[in-house]
Amino acid sequence: MSEQHWIDLRSDTVTQPSQAMRAAMAAAEVGDDVYGDDPTVNRLQDYAADLFGYEAGLFAPSGTQTNLIALMTHCGRGDEYLVGQEAHTYKYEGGGAAVLGSIQPQPIANQPDGSILLSDIEAYIKPDDMHFARTRLLALENTIGGRVLGQDYVAAATALAHAKGLATHLDGARVCNAAVKQGLSLREVMQGFDTVSVCLSKGLGAPVGSVLLGPKGFIEQGKRWRKMLGGGMRQAGVIAAAAHYALEHNVQRLAQDHENAATLARGLGEIDALSVSAPQTNIFWLDVPAAACAPLRKALAEQGIRATVGPRMRIVTHLDVSAADVARTVAAFQSFFKDWRA
Repeated sequence: MSEQHWIDLRSDTVTQPSQAMRAAMAAAEVGDDVYGDDPTVNRLQDYAADLFGYEAGLFAPSGTQTNLIALMTHCGRGDEYLVGQEAHTYKYEGGGAAVLGSIQPQPIANQPDGSILLSDIEAYIKPDDMHFARTRLLALENTIGGRVLGQDYVAAATALAHAKGLATHLDGARVCNAAVKQGLSLREVMQGFDTVSVCLSKGLGAPVGSVLLGPKGFIEQGKRWRKMLGGGMRQAGVIAAAAHYALEHNVQRLAQDHENAATLARGLGEIDALSVSAPQTNIFWLDVPAAACAPLRKALAEQGIRATVGPRMRIVTHLDVSAADVARTVAAFQSFFKDWRA
């Protein structure tokens, strides 16, 4: 394409900072965050803690790091955490809890709605016996693969964990999507979780960063792990300003991403060759004939559309995908499959 306006459907991590966000970054007052004197980082941490209903916050470069800090603060060497088989902390974070934290994950099958059966959670809690790792934590994810964990389920799962003496952590990379979808406040959607990691560089549109939220003492312990993991930053207010802007301005607009995903899914669902799931938020999946994948990838690229094309294909909408982009994407798929033959 001569004028490269790419439609990028690979992930909501590809968002670009807006001009207003860039202006906030340029104007950020900075200090040295390792010393704790970057005023913009401090404002972000306090603002996020208050917004989500926690005592304190800790800004770090990535959600992988904030999750790992949480796991290493909740669990000691040789301890165990319960986690879904599909969860990001278990499947997509390089085994960091085991490699760097000496923490044993106990993966449990996720149900089709993304939840873990309460009976499975209870069954996998180890008895107090020297033969077993000590079960310390239940880690859930919301949303998980674009699916929203309902509040009734979250309340039951976290209550069970607490009754059994476990702490609870939420990988809330897209928890703002879950809140907006359910019409809940950010505080309401956090109920039951001792700690949460919130990603600011996905649908919220910041270029980098996540924040870990929890009790003051927990966050103070987490600072030590952040330093050890290489997450202690200096004049980090430049990126913290973008993260603060994202939380102030980009939460409720996630509803538009959900609407665009639903429209895109409906359009693609009219193509006979495709099997399309109905999105709950900004992520959905489609099944593509294997023989069509390579030529479809090429055809989409020629139309200025980036997508991770495969037999099981994930589509993600975000603030840089407009309604016009959705229409253009549907047209590109229709054009390809009109002529394609297995």
